[in-house]
Amino acid sequence: MRRKVDLPSKICPVCQRPFAWRKKWERDWENVKFCSERCRRAPAKPEGGA
Repeated sequence: MRRKVDLPSKICPVCQRPFAWRKKWERDWENVKFCSERCRRAPAKPEGGA
């Protein structure tokens, strides 16, 4: 069995938090961009701030 720290991870572009590989993303990991449905539905935040 693999430990969670050994799994690949990515940074969510909406919340800027890391998320780890999940079994349900096994075949589509290259296309996964968001950590959750909530982040996927959220509008993109402007990077410039102000």
